[in-house]
Amino acid sequence: MKVCGRVHKYGDNVDTDVIIPARYLNTSSHAELAQHCMEDIDRDFVNNVKKGDIIVAEKNFGCGSSREHAPIAIKASGVSCVIACSFARIFYRNSINIGLPILECEKAALEIKNGDEVEADFNTGDITDKTTGKTYKAQPYPPFLQNIIAKGGLLNSISEK
Repeated sequence: MKVCGRVHKYGDNVDTDVIIPARYLNTSSHAELAQHCMEDIDRDFVNNVKKGDIIVAEKNFGCGSSREHAPIAIKASGVSCVIACSFARIFYRNSINIGLPILECEKAALEIKNGDEVEADFNTGDITDKTTGKTYKAQPYPPFLQNIIAKGGLLNSISEK
């Protein structure tokens, strides 16, 4: 599976409170969560994000609380993938559980710039910055995780069995 989109770039320690502020946790509407995604770190994100875009961040993306709302808000906003140097472990697992593809690749995360066009291949782990022509290598997903992502999350993949 491949995705391609324009990059929205962030730094270190982007926590779940800025991904989706606590004042919006009283809703379970994915569409409503998407309307407030990243607003405390990037007011223009919701106006600029397009379906398929990619978030690139540096170290410890998704730190903070274990709220599942954070990856849900990102996915519902249209983001097709998050690439970072590293992820908070609970965010990593929540992302897989809801079917949001994430890739760890320090070199890509540090070198890719805001606004670049990037393609990510989850089968091979290849990340290509189409703006610069550089290719980076992340660890590809094993088949069982590829299945979870392809089915849109853990519950969807289990319900088929």
